[in-house]
Amino acid sequence: MKQSIIPQHFEYQSDSSFKGRPDVSVVVPIYNEVESLPSLIDAIANTLNSTGLDYELILVDDGSTDGSPQLLKQQAQYHPYLRGVLLRRNYGQTAAMAAGFNFARGSAIVSLDGDLQNDPADIPLLLAKLEEGYDLVSGWRQNRQDAALTRLLPSKIANWLIGKITGVKIHDYGCSLKAYRSELLADMNLYGELHRFLPALAFIEGARIAELPVRHHPRRHGSSKYGLGRTFRVLMDLFTVYFMKKFLTRPMHVFGSLGMMSLLSGMGLGVYLSFLKLGLGKDIGDRPLLILAVVLLLTGVQLFCFGLLGELLMRTYHESQGRPIYRVREIIEGSVKNSKQER
Repeated sequence: MKQSIIPQHFEYQSDSSFKGRPDVSVVVPIYNEVESLPSLIDAIANTLNSTGLDYELILVDDGSTDGSPQLLKQQAQYHPYLRGVLLRRNYGQTAAMAAGFNFARGSAIVSLDGDLQNDPADIPLLLAKLEEGYDLVSGWRQNRQDAALTRLLPSKIANWLIGKITGVKIHDYGCSLKAYRSELLADMNLYGELHRFLPALAFIEGARIAELPVRHHPRRHGSSKYGLGRTFRVLMDLFTVYFMKKFLTRPMHVFGSLGMMSLLSGMGLGVYLSFLKLGLGKDIGDRPLLILAVVLLLTGVQLFCFGLLGELLMRTYHESQGRPIYRVREIIEGSVKNSKQER
């Protein structure tokens, strides 16, 4: 029988004596949300206290300048389950989430935004879905409370494009409210704007993914930190995710294929020009095709070299870290009723 990721003892530890591994870690990146913090902490605490689970709340301050770090220090004096992670400067949401994941100790990890638009009351729903055997449960803001032109329309286009390119089709990649098994996040490193591609990155690792409708509220305080300016960065990261999904362990397949096409095209033009020169006696020195043939031949050689370098880097990446190029979910042994879970 599959072992639950959340122990079913249902005894909430209300003091700081709890030293073991918590059942749930809630990770919240914070940037200039000082007005929302007290209500956010209370809402998360009220929700998780009602479940009886051991939990920790990790608030990652991403270089706030509005007094959020000072407020976190004050709140930590009254809430023993709260852990504040203060970053040196504003690194961006991906770095803040990565820091929270690295500090999280829970068997299950839940992430959400700090602006109170995600509803902490939905956390138990995601955890219950996770218990059904999924590795990642993503929230879906069906009734999203954002501006239609600047937020909703770009989001719908981005979700469709990401799903089309990555093959992982969920409705709401941008929803920060997600639940993960901790071992899944231990295998992933985040850079750039990759936090929004976590379902696609998890799929590369062989994760089972589910999606649940969640509530979404209008912003109560301050203004949104997101805008159309992130579109270009997101597109560039999308190409990165696509390459990782298709060619992470076989870069020679893409560079080698392009190099072969370039070399064959250059050689074909070279044969044609040689026939004109040697067979028909025509002058080819001033023909643009001669320059194109040389460029294609050189490009083909360079692409092959890129492919070989990519293969070497890939092997160094996996072998230096001892990372396998596959993931084993479960081993079924003959004549043994129980099974070994992935490690």
